[in-house]
Amino acid sequence: MSAAEAGGVFHRARGRTLDAFPAEKEREWKGPFYFIQGADPQFGLMKAWSTGDCDNGGDEWGQEIRLTEQAIQAINKLKPKPRFFVLCGDLIHAMPGIKAVFSGHYHRNAGGTYQNLDMVVSSAIGCQLGKDTHGLRVVVVTAEKIVHRYYSLDELSEKGIEDDLMDLMKEK
Repeated sequence: MSAAEAGGVFHRARGRTLDAFPAEKEREWKGPFYFIQGADPQFGLMKAWSTGDCDNGGDEWGQEIRLTEQAIQAINKLKPKPRFFVLCGDLIHAMPGIKAVFSGHYHRNAGGTYQNLDMVVSSAIGCQLGKDTHGLRVVVVTAEKIVHRYYSLDELSEKGIEDDLMDLMKEK
């Protein structure tokens, strides 16, 4: 499976919510629990490593996707369920077909472009270090383009996603 084909693999969770951490229930110690920590799926590294060229290659993600799915399936079978799962480390090794990278951690909106790769930094839900409001970025991906817009939490709650972005998601 190529990176381009992999785009649809992780859309199965769309529309689901996580209620594992209701604030009122997490204020007091309730007893032991466990969580799962995974690291470095690093999509693209297995092929690059096998060819001995880690500076290039990495254009196939199939092995890593299968292993990541296997990890998720194993976690989903656990009884009792873990409190949460955290994934650390390198998520990707190579970026074939990638047009934009989205990140945070800077606590303000920022970004730029380098060699046709857009870097989009979204401001924080929490503490703001710039002039942006607390918010979220909505990203719409079509076959032709990626369109994104930052919304304040109030704006998104009160007005929702704007019509022009919603129109992009309609199948043609």
